[in-house]
Amino acid sequence: MNHAPTSLVSHTPALVYQFQLAPGGAVAFPYLSEGCLALLGLPGPELQAAPARFEQLILPEDRPSYLESMRASASSLWSWNWEGRIWVEAWKDVKWINLRATPRQLPDGAVQWDGIMSNITESKQEQQEVRASRARLAELTAHIERVKEQERERISREIHDDLGGNLTAIKMALAMLVARLPDGDPLLQQKAAYVDSLVDRTIDAVHRLTLDLRPSVLDFGLLPALEWQVKEFEAQAGIACTLQASMKELELDPEQATALFRIAQEALTNIAKHAHASVVTIKLTRSRGVLTLKISDNGRGIQAADRAKPDSFGLRGMAERARALGGTLNLGHAAGGGTEVAIKIKLPAPAPEVTIGHE
Repeated sequence: MNHAPTSLVSHTPALVYQFQLAPGGAVAFPYLSEGCLALLGLPGPELQAAPARFEQLILPEDRPSYLESMRASASSLWSWNWEGRIWVEAWKDVKWINLRATPRQLPDGAVQWDGIMSNITESKQEQQEVRASRARLAELTAHIERVKEQERERISREIHDDLGGNLTAIKMALAMLVARLPDGDPLLQQKAAYVDSLVDRTIDAVHRLTLDLRPSVLDFGLLPALEWQVKEFEAQAGIACTLQASMKELELDPEQATALFRIAQEALTNIAKHAHASVVTIKLTRSRGVLTLKISDNGRGIQAADRAKPDSFGLRGMAERARALGGTLNLGHAAGGGTEVAIKIKLPAPAPEVTIGHE
């Protein structure tokens, strides 16, 4: 005996239904509410007369997941929850539907579900629009980062070549002038020495600016750049820092190398500012086509509130850079306390070797 829903649910905007699966695989709809026509484009009696038509409404690419979820629910007698697309012939349109149903075993061995189907097309379209918007935003962010790096490189080279070159020429000219100063005028000698020291300080500032904009060691790859950064961090922050790499050489395209270097730089900056750490470890490993960069410290550890801060642009920037590389960034607790930043990116497959034979 079928336990059909009450007349109240027959007026529900969604489709309330009962569905049966016989041991031999035959299907039936003992009950369909009035929402059947509005949702599926078929009158209830028509679908009940040919229940196999429902499966035919489902788009071919979504049909396997529908059948798999139905079989899983039937064998376990767990709730059936599925969503997918159907073709509504009456309106020549595709709809997203969601079905939720509770199964029970019937005396004859069949399984019957009591459930509800809903039209989720609008929410799905909104989700797709949000995903598309996020994808466009990620592309824009990646483009902005590329432009920034290109501009940094251009400015760094101009400062190094033009300003650095001019300062070097000034220092050489100044040395020639100092050599011709009269010995009996200590005031001029003192002024010349001051100008010479000022030129030296300016050359140091230019060198520091060019390194901050873009370390020239990046031209030699990520590993040399990280080695340089470790030494700079130790000297500036006074925190012991080590680099451990599972390879001696690493071939990356300049964009990947720069992005990973910037993530490491930002992580070290955060450690110096907030972690109260005494030891930092950077690990670079490569395994099964995946490159992993981990930066860990023994500091106070990151708190949940730190991640939720609206002005935590450093963490967001690191995550965006990782996403732009098609990778992931995870922020968690390091072993023994402190914080660990882990970035994983897939490396391109190496090109097959071409062997040229000689006859």
